Amino acid sequence: QIEITPQDRTDYRDLPVVTVDGADAKDLDDAVYCERLPDGHFLLSVHIADVSYYVRAGGALDKEAFRRGTSVYLADRVIPMLPEVLSNGVCSLNEDVDRYTMSVEMEIDGEGRVVRSTVGPGIIRSARRCTYDELKKALLEDVYPDDLAPHLEMFRAWRALAELLIDMRQRRGALDFDFPEYKIILDREGRPLQIVERERTIA
Repeated sequence: QIEITPQDRTDYRDLPVVTVDGADAKDLDDAVYCERLPDGHFLLSVHIADVSYYVRAGGALDKEAFRRGTSVYLADRVIPMLPEVLSNGVCSLNEDVDRYTMSVEMEIDGEGRVVRSTVGPGIIRSARRCTYDELKKALLEDVYPDDLAPHLEMFRAWRALAELLIDMRQRRGALDFDFPEYKIILDREGRPLQIVERERTIA
């Protein structure tokens, strides 16, 4: 058990930040909060797990992570870049526990421009772990479990902001390589059962 203290960090633990990942994800490395401000602007904060607090530059862990380059995601397992005690443990932004982050808070206007931002070390406590599937159902079908209800207003602000930013990118000529992505479903022995296409949605 590692003690988490605010130190010289901005304390975001009063914000109901959430993580959104696939249902089988174990390393939850980013959390988000969004709200619509009275003037129509958006307040968006993004919090990335602060691995650098635990992995010192030039140390053995840093050198091994550099040698591996990235985590490798296979059909039935992950070969992590960092030890699982870090990637799935103290660096994972798990629900209802304090975690160190590198955080950015942005105010974004109705044209999608960042008009104010701050970046620095933070501390958060994720209010809920969400999945893409339940977020999609909440936004597109208005179907959600009771404990997701307190976050619906934020999700709707997210959606409005996401659509604004997507539209801005397209008007600027951004390319969207929207290739099909597939997931292999395995049985308990690791044998393939079926291949299903991952649907890309607003979530």
